[in-house]
Parts: sequence; structure tokens; C-alpha cells
Amino acid sequence: MPLGKRDIWAGYPRDRLLIEGSLWSADHARFSAEMERVDPFVDMYHVDVSDDHFVPGLLFFPDLVASIRPFTKHPLHVHFMTEHLPGLIDDFARAGADLITVHCECGPLVPDALEDIHRRNAGAGIALRLDSPADLLAPYLDAVDLALLMGTPVGVKGVDLSPHAADRIGAVQELLAERGLRDKVKIEADGGIRQHTVPGLCEAGADIIVMGSLLFKSADLAVTSAWVRSLREQRR
Repeated sequence: MPLGKRDIWAGYPRDRLLIEGSLWSADHARFSAEMERVDPFVDMYHVDVSDDHFVPGLLFFPDLVASIRPFTKHPLHVHFMTEHLPGLIDDFARAGADLITVHCECGPLVPDALEDIHRRNAGAGIALRLDSPADLLAPYLDAVDLALLMGTPVGVKGVDLSPHAADRIGAVQELLAERGLRDKVKIEADGGIRQHTVPGLCEAGADIIVMGSLLFKSADLAVTSAWVRSLREQRR
């Protein structure tokens, strides 16, 4: 179900959490097999992109995204953890990215980046680092489909969820509600996703959970995915 520019969430259930599988946690020597294994249990895939400047380390590049695009019909969500946005948006959109998220900390580059994403007929997201206040998102919310909130330091794996993560989700919910955008813009929780943290993130108002090891290292994918998808139903 490729995402598009208009109403990208049409066709997705609104009464449960969406599962986004983080390919950073997959076996990188076996992408085809890994994606085939988890594909029935995810709603989309998360592709982190970094160049060792904005965050530590190097992650993913356009040719790799193009090579995995045929392995799934689910959308590929590219999360740019980089300040070097010009040119990258076109490269990753051509490679098969359906949803592209940029960090609001990129400041003056953000408006042009979001315009470029829309020009490529892709869904647009805006991301916020853990150490940035929620109101930094406010100028961009009318132009995006997704608000991604980091619950751990960006670009670092294996770190516990910040105790402030749930409050930040609540703050973004309020910003969206003030603008009448809560039904249009989904909130995504990324980082620190563990079995004991997902219920609290759901309760706080997250719509999408980026699952890494919780998904790819699950002993029973059917049970894990069913549990995550049931959490919002349990709130009603």
C-alpha cells in the first residue's frame, strides 16, 4: 500500500497501533529473508539514514533502499538523521522511499526539504530529537503527515527510554489538537521500544511504534505483533 501525497493514512486502521519495522535491527546480510519473515506482521518499514555528522555512525544509502524495495509492498519510511538534505531527498525518493522524515533541528533547511518531499509526491514527516522542546515542531505541523519523537538520544541503539518520552507525546498531541490536525498527523515513537515501554507510549498517544529488536528478535512474531496491535483496543 504505497503512501502518496494526499491522505497517506487512508486504508490504515485508526483503532490500533501501527507497527514499523526498523531495518537497522535486521540481519544486514539477509535483508530478503528478514523482510520476508516479518512482512506479514508490519505495516511499514523504517530506514534510518545518517552520515556520521548529525549523529554517530553511517546508516543506509539510496542504492541499498532501491535493492530492498522489491522485497515488500509495504511503504518504506526514510528517517534522515543528517543535516545534509539537499539532493538526498530526490535520491531516496527515486530509490523507493514512500515517506521521508527530516529533523526540525535542521532549521532553515526544513521548509525547502518538506517542499521537495511534496514535489516527489511522498509523505512528509518532521522529527524531534530527545533534547529539543516539543514546540519546535509547531511551524511545520501543517505541512507534514507524521511527527516522529525520539525517546532516546538519536542514532544510538540499546538505550533505555527517557522518562520524559510520554510527556513529550502528550505535548505534541496538544499542539496538533490546537490546529485541528490530530486526525491528519500521526505521532510516531522511535527509540527505547521494549515490551515494558510500549504500553506507556500507547497510553500517551503514540500512533506508530518503531520496533527494532522487539520485532526482529521476537521468538513468536504473531504473538508479539498481536499484542502490540491490541494495546489501543484495551484502552477503549
